[in-house]
Amino acid sequence: MMRLEGPQKTVAQTVALVVVMGGLAWASVPFYDWFCRVTGFGGTTGVSEVASEDVLDQTIKVRFDASLDADMSWDFKPEVREMELRIGETGLAFYEAYNPTDRPIAGSASYNVAPYQAGYFFNKIDCFCFEEQVLAPGERVMMPVTFYVDPEIVDDRDGKYVHTITLSYTFYEIDLPEGFAAVETDNDTNLN
Repeated sequence: MMRLEGPQKTVAQTVALVVVMGGLAWASVPFYDWFCRVTGFGGTTGVSEVASEDVLDQTIKVRFDASLDADMSWDFKPEVREMELRIGETGLAFYEAYNPTDRPIAGSASYNVAPYQAGYFFNKIDCFCFEEQVLAPGERVMMPVTFYVDPEIVDDRDGKYVHTITLSYTFYEIDLPEGFAAVETDNDTNLN
């Protein structure tokens, strides 16, 4: 085995440190995403394929909020600002999006709930936020979100004091999907 000394040892240690730090940086994003989904940290919601089987007599208010990134040209708002439902009951809310421009725009929605401790108990069954959205010029759509609040919230040390949950979405403009961009280019060529 070759023994490194002086400058060679320092270079080897520096390279090893860079490799370890690069590996940690690469792993941090998926680890943080997993951590937030498991714990509800930062208002990250859960995802469920089925509705809750337990529905309590106790109710909770869910408020709906909508915002846009500064570069997003859509109009975006919730159909209703607030609803009250029984804990465990499946709720259905709609958000309206409108593209007032003369070009197609693709968007992606990020979301969270407040207060943050409610994120672990707020479960989406289906949501427009699971996929990117593309609106044609002048197109207006109603986008649904189906959800429930897990009945376990009433037994949680912090969750039992939550009586109102705010579900917030922010839409960001993203690149048009490849196939859609080709259609747009063909249409522009036909117009000339």
